[in-house]
Amino acid sequence: MFDRLTYYWQRFQRARQSNPLNIILGLYLRRSFTKAGFIQVEAGWPLPHVRNAGGRIEVGNVSFFPGVRIDCWRGALVKIGRGTYINRNTEIIAAASVVIGADCKIARDVLIMDTDQHSIGVGDLVNKPVEIGDRVWIGSRAIVLKGVTIGHDSVVGAGAIVVKSVPPHSVVVGPAARVVKDLRLEGQG
Repeated sequence: MFDRLTYYWQRFQRARQSNPLNIILGLYLRRSFTKAGFIQVEAGWPLPHVRNAGGRIEVGNVSFFPGVRIDCWRGALVKIGRGTYINRNTEIIAAASVVIGADCKIARDVLIMDTDQHSIGVGDLVNKPVEIGDRVWIGSRAIVLKGVTIGHDSVVGAGAIVVKSVPPHSVVVGPAARVVKDLRLEGQG
């Protein structure tokens, strides 16, 4: 009971501090989602664009910045947890499933996709779910590709191309997105 009251109080406080235009834009964008919490859209052009071709898009209390694009294919799922913000010109493309946890920070120009968007050669189109854990930071112009799981409390450096799963509490950088340190070990020793 107490947690629910705290949640609603914090939501009320956040709404009170928001620019009314951001709330109106959030209400406008909300119609594009299957299920949505409090949505705030930062003013600016172009407005976020959501294309739902017959999937499910569920978002918690989320902030979107101008130029964000979400593309959800038939039967796919896009799920974004509460407290997450998605910065300018980020694209999320889901043919199967893209799940982003709570309190994530996604920087400008990030691309997250669970599909190649077309078959390669004579093979079939390959779609593999993407899962991003809670409290993950993704730097500008990073690319997260199909089949990747990024563990909670991790950081993906700017420009990283993530093609393999990332364990929790990790920092990954560079075009190969290799693990450079374990955040659990920081501060020990």
